Amino acid sequence: MNLKDQLKDDMKTAMREKNRAKVTAIRSVLAEIQSMEIDKHGELSEDDFITILNRMVAQRRESIDQFKKADRQDLVDVEEAELGFLAPYLPEQLSDEEVLAIIDEVLAETGASEMKDMGKVMTALRPKLHGKADMGEANKIVRSRLG
Repeated sequence: MNLKDQLKDDMKTAMREKNRAKVTAIRSVLAEIQSMEIDKHGELSEDDFITILNRMVAQRRESIDQFKKADRQDLVDVEEAELGFLAPYLPEQLSDEEVLAIIDEVLAETGASEMKDMGKVMTALRPKLHGKADMGEANKIVRSRLG
């Protein structure tokens, strides 16, 4: 069963349980998947699903930060609930130590030593961390290592 089918099944279950927040979160993912399928004129790969979920999780985290700054705990709670519903669909996240080890490995493989190598490093790093770690954080770590 692919991720899209899993989401549909989970949405039906959430509807039966009358869990509106979960239904809303899953519907937003399914709408994004449908939109990308229309743009792409075909089915999406599991990698595409992970990309969509990563983007949506990042949006939720950013919203949480913004709502906390605005002292809107009610909206923080809504976003955290949605984040809780979306996170289980992502692959298991790597620990900080594992991410650092992979970054060090890629730096050694690419022979990167200065900032002009940043693109080469991130290109090699992306397939290894895609969906398993926050690429923004990985980018910051690579910058600190090359800077």
